Order: sequence, then C-alpha cells, then structure tokens
Amino acid sequence: MNIVIKLLGTGISLVAGFAGTKLVDAIWEKSTGNKPPTGHDDDVPTTLRSALTFALISASVSAIIQVLANRGTQRAITRFAKTQDIV
Repeated sequence: MNIVIKLLGTGISLVAGFAGTKLVDAIWEKSTGNKPPTGHDDDVPTTLRSALTFALISASVSAIIQVLANRGTQRAITRFAKTQDIV
C-alpha cells in the first residue's frame, strides 16, 4: 500500500506543480502587464532583470510545492502505518 500512497503523492505533486505554474504566470501577468518571459517570444523583448526575477519566483514556488507534497506524502505513509499496526 505504500507504493500506492507514493504514487498518489507524486500525482498530487505534479498537479500542484502545474497549478502553481499557472498561478505564478497569472500573477506575473496581472502585476506587470506583460506575459511571463519564456525565451520563445520574439515580439516581446525581455530584460535580464525580469527574466531572473521570474525565474527566482517560479523556482521558489516550485520548491515550496515540492516540500509540501513530500511532507504530505510522509504524513500519509506514517498515518497508514499506524492504522495497520492497530488493525
């Protein structure tokens, strides 16, 4: 059953990462009025400062999501192990 919980934790982490990316993109667009820098936009010039700022924010959100997903998975595994001992 631990493998199921780990797979579920991985799935939750992927979905949360996707949602976090969309959230950061939307907040960036609302706050700056520009689309997030991707490196593929030829028509919108991107400054190094805005690209680095966006990368820092995106990486921070990604790291937070990863830590929370790992902690949640570990709590679920611990909780499942305790209920198995009781039964």
